[in-house]
Amino acid sequence: MTSAPAVHRPSWLGLIPFALAVTAAALIGVLGVTGTSAEYQSLDQPSWAPPSWLFGPVWTVLYAMIAVAGWLVWRRTGWNRALTVYAVQLGLNAVWTPIFFGAGRYGLALADIVVLWLLIGATVLLFRPISRTAAWLLVPYWGWVTFATALNAAIWSAN
Repeated sequence: MTSAPAVHRPSWLGLIPFALAVTAAALIGVLGVTGTSAEYQSLDQPSWAPPSWLFGPVWTVLYAMIAVAGWLVWRRTGWNRALTVYAVQLGLNAVWTPIFFGAGRYGLALADIVVLWLLIGATVLLFRPISRTAAWLLVPYWGWVTFATALNAAIWSAN
């Protein structure tokens, strides 16, 4: 008995919903930080905190990688448990910025980003058997969120 072949869904059309999902997460973040650059600068921050202008370019690249990773997995399997975890972590990603900047709730934002970090790790592990490329595309995101978690903790502690 032969196993079923891997599912290969239409190429680029399937990327559109993933691009829209990460764009929505980014827009929620952008709306959450509009006019908050002065607030960020006024916080007591560690010496290793990056300048506020760096976040936009970094997140643009990361969001593109996140979209492609989800799409690669979807092409192989359709919607599955791994993509459900992916969607939940993307939701937590979207709400972090309004919690941190919009509400100024640094402790709640830290709780959000810790769970986000765990779910990114779970997503990497779940994506790996389906698409190693997809899993590796999430590693820089996981690394940046590791850094952002430490920064969030330092800001919460100092403020």
